[in-house]
Amino acid sequence: MSNLSNSYSLFSNSYSLLPKFIVTAAQMRQIEERIFAAGMPVAALMEKVAGLLTRKILELLNPNIKKIGVLVGPGHNGGDALVIARELYFQGYEIIVYSPIYKLKELTNYHAKYLQSLGVNFVENISLLKNCDLLIDGLFGFGLDREICGNLAEDINQINSWQKQIFSIDLPSGIHTDTGAVLGTAIRATHTFCLGIWKRAFLQDQALEYIGKSELIDFNIPLADITAILGEFPTIERITKTSAMENLPLPFSPITYKYKNGNLLLIAGSRRYSGAAILTGLAARATGVGMLSIAVPESIKLILNSQLPEALIIGCPETETGAIKELPKDIDLSKFEAIACGPGLTMEPTLIIEQLLSVNCPLVLDADALNICGNLANNSLVSQRQVPIIITPHPGEFKRLFPQLKNQLNNRILVAEKAAENSNFVVVFKGAKTIIADSQKILINPESTPALARGGSGDVLTGLVAGLLAITATKIPPFEAVKTAVWWHAQAGILAAKERTELGVDAFTLTQYLIPSIRNCLSIQQSANSSQL
Repeated sequence: MSNLSNSYSLFSNSYSLLPKFIVTAAQMRQIEERIFAAGMPVAALMEKVAGLLTRKILELLNPNIKKIGVLVGPGHNGGDALVIARELYFQGYEIIVYSPIYKLKELTNYHAKYLQSLGVNFVENISLLKNCDLLIDGLFGFGLDREICGNLAEDINQINSWQKQIFSIDLPSGIHTDTGAVLGTAIRATHTFCLGIWKRAFLQDQALEYIGKSELIDFNIPLADITAILGEFPTIERITKTSAMENLPLPFSPITYKYKNGNLLLIAGSRRYSGAAILTGLAARATGVGMLSIAVPESIKLILNSQLPEALIIGCPETETGAIKELPKDIDLSKFEAIACGPGLTMEPTLIIEQLLSVNCPLVLDADALNICGNLANNSLVSQRQVPIIITPHPGEFKRLFPQLKNQLNNRILVAEKAAENSNFVVVFKGAKTIIADSQKILINPESTPALARGGSGDVLTGLVAGLLAITATKIPPFEAVKTAVWWHAQAGILAAKERTELGVDAFTLTQYLIPSIRNCLSIQQSANSSQL
């Protein structure tokens, strides 16, 4: 009985950890080699994977689909596609197979011959698939590293022009596994089934228009085989809901009080951009931070007071144009657990950044603070700091901060890693898949929404990051607080877009969904826990 319990525990642990893993093509190949070396027959694994894919495809098919075209390549990805074609044929669907490459791998060729023996039509002319209701793409899997060209490229472009529903196996054919780059041309899938472990391409912005909706097909790779290649603590991971929610400052201790729940300073806003300070403050407030102070130009102090009555609004001397000139002389920066600076600041307050670098608490720099910084990475005060500086650049700001990397931005994971290695920063590289990197680890947020591509959304993220840094200052490492903030920001956007469509998610509305999104996640988590009892 104990052996059975141990086996169940190992399986459950593998299942719960699987969503966080990310592999390159080389790593996936090594993991597969371990599985086959341990005795798993290639043919058996192909049948298992294709069976899982077939069941998933059948779940997604609508009743109007009758004729299915299957795109078959020479390798095992093509073999998977042929097994799926066989099973769908037995379910009564009309199948037509497009097989443009003569020389197939041995196992793939066996499946092709069997399917032909059943009377399934094999063609080389892609136009014969134009009337299909659905296409299944099994041309190329992970590991493709050469450009698709010639007649095959023309056929793929023709397929894309039909704008049909397309299911891709593992990756859309033509997408580079690691970088997400288009290798000449690529299938534009509506749905992609990633096999076994998430590939890096699913987290690279440039691949997303080709991947469509994505789903992981778990075929029970032993955890030992994964960790043998990636290590017990991989240096690059996906953010999962479970790991993000572990860092939320909930529940509060029954004996806590405001001074134990974090003391945060935001330095933001100007006469022209008062809204940026408001948005940052509203987001910080949602984290439950005990004490919130916001330094703004004196002329907009009343505006901030009306929007955030519980915050301490610090009026600062200002320039003729309404920007903060300097911080008040009597402000004690050493009392804060975290400081954020930048949203709506304008380029004028240059001296404030130097002043903040000497403060011994986590420092978040965003927007204009990043523009002021320029060559901050080479500042001696940065290298001397014992606590992190968190920077939150969008691609334009990233180019200005790291000009030596601007020609490598087609691989966002790589440039984020290099930026963190060459600086003393925690880099939050914003995008469709926001990347968090320091000198030791990279985390990528896999779930988001294009609804967040709105002015002010970044100010909300800054407030969340700063608030969680302050309230969790003595409980978790800063990197973990940043992880949860990035995830939370995206979840709020997803919920808002679901209820209001992507058109209805302005930055202020986003702040109003911060608490509902957490409440929603907690409710789902509680329901899942109850069902397991």
